Amino acid sequence: MRTPSLHRGILFTALAAAVAGCALKAPPTTADLQKEVLPQAPAPAAFRAGGGVAAPVADGWLAAFEEPALTALVNEALAYNADLRVAAARVEQAAGYVKVASAALLPSVGVLGLGGGKSGGGGGLDGIFLNASLELDVWGRLRYGRAASREQSAAAEADYAYARQSLAAMVAKAWFLAVEAEMQRVIAQDALSSSETLLRMADDRLRVGNGNAQAVAQGRANVGTYRDTLKQVELAREQAGRSLELLLGRYPAAEIAVADRLSPTPAPLPVGMPSELLERRPDVVAAERRVAAAFDRVGEAKAAQLPRISLTAGGSNVSSDLIVLKDVSSPVWSLGANLIAPLYQGGALRAQVEIRSAEQKQAVAEYARAGQKAFGEVENALGAESVLRERDAILAATVRDSAEALELARVQYRVGTVDLRAVEQSQLALYAVRTSRLRVQAEQLAQRANLVLALGGGFDLPAMAVAAPPCCTE
Repeated sequence: MRTPSLHRGILFTALAAAVAGCALKAPPTTADLQKEVLPQAPAPAAFRAGGGVAAPVADGWLAAFEEPALTALVNEALAYNADLRVAAARVEQAAGYVKVASAALLPSVGVLGLGGGKSGGGGGLDGIFLNASLELDVWGRLRYGRAASREQSAAAEADYAYARQSLAAMVAKAWFLAVEAEMQRVIAQDALSSSETLLRMADDRLRVGNGNAQAVAQGRANVGTYRDTLKQVELAREQAGRSLELLLGRYPAAEIAVADRLSPTPAPLPVGMPSELLERRPDVVAAERRVAAAFDRVGEAKAAQLPRISLTAGGSNVSSDLIVLKDVSSPVWSLGANLIAPLYQGGALRAQVEIRSAEQKQAVAEYARAGQKAFGEVENALGAESVLRERDAILAATVRDSAEALELARVQYRVGTVDLRAVEQSQLALYAVRTSRLRVQAEQLAQRANLVLALGGGFDLPAMAVAAPPCCTE
């Protein structure tokens, strides 16, 4: 039987060990992590592809397109998109794991009540037992676990923020694609109408004796070709509408109305400095938080190999009319401490350390991959914007020249100096270059959405803060 002095000695020893417990090691800093994992890709002073404005990245890129309908669709997608709901649920789960890990650092209290009696009434054994225990986190196992859960929760929040940004960019690109398809349909209808006009002219000339059957047959073939092209463009318009409706959480009925023109290309975008990119993009921030979480999991696994010390306390108050109990004062209280040291578990604890260390290496490698991806996406988007801007200027001049060439060919055909084939070739050239320029203009807008996403710029600063969504707050 333990004596009170022995109880006090165990208690004092446990408290002293708790006070002298080791401090947690801090995860690597952002600067150290970048230096270690990206030795071959140091951030330059400016993005190499050029373009943009040398100023801090600004939020509110969605408003720069000056499309109220697009803004409304983005808000609709944020409310009803299923993939975003999945990301929001992950934030809630991660917040719950933080609470679970934090609870392990608090005392555990339990109560047991007894009641009894005999047939016909009378007394019995009645009482209440209260017990409490608290593990002293001497080696930091529980604190490492809580820190890892917090880092994992921060990663989930950053993932959610990036999911919002990605969804906004996808809706914008789907909108531009749908508008482009609608405008391509108009061009195809114009080409078909012009081809039908040429066919009527060929029929008229054949009827009066100035044409030939070959020109009429060729004209009919061209009309059929343009009708087939129109059907393909109409199908592309329907598919673009369905894609947009799916992002919005709607049924894909291809019934969504879109604008009849593309938005003007916004002014050059502030792009900031490459050295700031990895600290701004939410997906890279999430990867960095996972590195920190993996670091803490290694510390947790190492601390699990060391003894665990727990304080215990209990109290009881028992009475009975049937059983003679020892005459002691009631209630009775007790206080003690437990020490559990793992001696042999078949190498399981050491294996856990090895597993956690491998997970840390994986997290570091994934951070490096996320960083390289971020740099590549920005450089690609900037390079594409520059080339597309130059192509647009070239194609604008080509459209003017092709339209003039077609008009001259029509005049020459009317006076009989050229045959129908020359007119059809000029018309086909104009149709092709108008289609190409429209594709370039739409791609310019899509690349602007890619660029703002790559830079980590927010479209709505309050809503884009890296925090849990409204459904996850208490």
